[in-house]
Amino acid sequence: MYTRPESRKGFPISHGAGISVKVNPPRYIVISSARDEQDKRGHTIRSMAGQTRPPALWVIVNDGSTDQTAKIIDVAAQEHPWILLVNRVDRGFRHQGGGVEAFYDGYGHIPPQPWDFLVNLDADLSFAPDFFESCLEKFADDPKLGIGGGLICQQVDGNLACESPGDPSFHVRGATKIYRHACWAAIGGLLWAPGWDTIDELKANMLGWTTRTFKDVPLRHHRYTGSADGTWKNYVRFGLANYTTGYHLGGAPCG
Repeated sequence: MYTRPESRKGFPISHGAGISVKVNPPRYIVISSARDEQDKRGHTIRSMAGQTRPPALWVIVNDGSTDQTAKIIDVAAQEHPWILLVNRVDRGFRHQGGGVEAFYDGYGHIPPQPWDFLVNLDADLSFAPDFFESCLEKFADDPKLGIGGGLICQQVDGNLACESPGDPSFHVRGATKIYRHACWAAIGGLLWAPGWDTIDELKANMLGWTTRTFKDVPLRHHRYTGSADGTWKNYVRFGLANYTTGYHLGGAPCG
């Protein structure tokens, strides 16, 4: 039976008679954006609050919600000191690419502090208490892993089923991106355009980093991708993303 090495949990490990070394667990910062997510927000907050390895900071950006989203986040922030609420002005509509804008708004509110991993996490997900502990172990096992994330699933007939089974092996869904600090610095952040969540991986791969989805670490998506914008707008967004990443030329951009 597989046993997690105690060194990854931050417990003392022995290095000879009378000598022990405490290895500090990696620090990760999460950024989430939410717009009118009052019916879904609670799933993610409960999942984060129950993590066996909590974040150093969770910046939640209220992207101009007109419902009770901001209030729900504010209540959670009072209960958990590692939650920081950032409010954006309501632009009056759901903007294509607004997720990247909101992400960077949250990123700009991170106080000066060391971190090992940066996470982009959607506000309509739920996951197991050991989700982040399991993901961080994947990074510990592979020093060249630059971007990773869990498997986005939908609940179908009481079981979790992969939402996008046809995704290429290098791809990590934007809803659950985890960036190693060195990789984040190397790729220079995110492209402010549809397709950002593939361009970042291509840049990382070109620089020698590996990227992959952890198929044994699932998350439940409580809303189908693109359903908030409607079918037509979603097709347009995917078309722009495919054009930006080069899929319109035929096949995956990595060949």
